[in-house]
Amino acid sequence: MKLKQLEGLLGGLQQFPNPKLELEQYPTGPHIASRMLFTAENSFEDVSSKVVADFGCGCGTLGVAAALLSAEHVLCVDIDPESLEIASLNAEELELDMDFIHSNVLDLGWRGPIVDTVIMNPPFGTRKKGADLDFLSVALKVASQAVYSLHKTSTRDHVKRTALRDFNASSAEVLCELRYDVPKMYKFHKKKEVDIAVDLWRFVPASHQSRSI
Repeated sequence: MKLKQLEGLLGGLQQFPNPKLELEQYPTGPHIASRMLFTAENSFEDVSSKVVADFGCGCGTLGVAAALLSAEHVLCVDIDPESLEIASLNAEELELDMDFIHSNVLDLGWRGPIVDTVIMNPPFGTRKKGADLDFLSVALKVASQAVYSLHKTSTRDHVKRTALRDFNASSAEVLCELRYDVPKMYKFHKKKEVDIAVDLWRFVPASHQSRSI
């Protein structure tokens, strides 16, 4: 599938009708989502025929992108049942077979690496400090191959240091810097749209064990 075709399909997905501020719910736009998954597949072969988990999936944009790029199986995890309902409808609309898990990522209780790849656009930690790194900590424990994640560019040094030193990642690489368009969704937003610089990271877990539940 070509990048433009992928972006077009993602652009037609339903998004949050009533976003929840406490969960930092912002849609992952089709521009960023398509490039994130296209890079994961075409540069590293981390999607096609792989078991992929989308952490904090929201309306399922990243998970849908993985399924469209021929992932063997896609697991979408979110704490918000309303988001999962929309994600399920999005998958159904495109006739994609995906699984949806209602859980806090931190409470999953998965033991060891049971998926190949984790993809995520975690909360940036604006409402709850360190939320993005909490997600990353779990992702690096359950992925056998790679973790793709978006983090604010302003936190780049801290993210790299934490991943390598505290989470035992064998590598942490910024693949590119992107502009994340945050539309005016909440009352405290003064501007119609804000651009935030974000890094697309690829983290490799310390050990490449086979999957086991």
